[in-house]
Amino acid sequence: MGRPSRALLSREIIAGAALEVVDAHGPDGLTMRALAEHLGVKAASLYNHLAGKDELLDALAELVNAEIDLAPLAGLGATGWRPGLAAYVRGYRAVFLRHPHTIALLARRRVEAERQLLGYDTLLAALGRTGLAPADAAETAAAIDYLVLGSALETFTAGFTRAAAEYRPRYPALAGALEASAERGGGPAGLDDRGFELALGLLLDGLAART
Repeated sequence: MGRPSRALLSREIIAGAALEVVDAHGPDGLTMRALAEHLGVKAASLYNHLAGKDELLDALAELVNAEIDLAPLAGLGATGWRPGLAAYVRGYRAVFLRHPHTIALLARRRVEAERQLLGYDTLLAALGRTGLAPADAAETAAAIDYLVLGSALETFTAGFTRAAAEYRPRYPALAGALEASAERGGGPAGLDDRGFELALGLLLDGLAART
C-alpha cells in the first residue's frame, strides 16, 4: 500500500497552520473553515484533534510562546542581572514583532498553555533571584508584558502617515521631533526601536532601585 501524499494532521500541524493564517490574514481571518482550507482538508477533520476554536487558541499560544527564549533568564542573580533580563525582554518583543496579529487573539485570554505558564514561572523565579520581593516581581512581569505587547501591537510611528514637514503649519513641535528623529536614522522602525529601548532602560533603572 502506498503512503499517503499528505502528512497526517496533528495538534502541532494544525497550530502551525493557524499561525500562518493569522500572520497572513490577521486575527479575524482565523476561522475553522479558513484553517481547513489552508490545510486542504475538511473542517470536520480538525475536530478529531481539537475540540474547537478555544482549544485551537491554546495550541496557538503554546506555539508562539515556545519561540520566546528563556535562556537569558538562567543567569539572573543578585548582581549582574541587567544584561540577561534585557536580552530576555528584547527576545520576547522580537517574537511578537514577527507575529503581531496573535496579540489580539491571545493577550486577553486566560493563561493556560504549558509554555505560557512555564515562561511566567521562569521569569518570576529569575526576578526573585535578583532580590525582588514576590509582589515586586509580579508587578515587574506585568510591566514587561505592557512594554513588549504594547510596542509590538501598536507602533508609535504607524499613526504618522504624512511627511514630517506636512505637520509643521499647525503642529510644529511634532514636525520638529519627527524630523530630528529621522536624522538619527533607521526610518520609522528606528524611532520605534529607540523608544522601546528608552522604556526598557527606564524599567531596568527602576528595578535596580528596588533590588
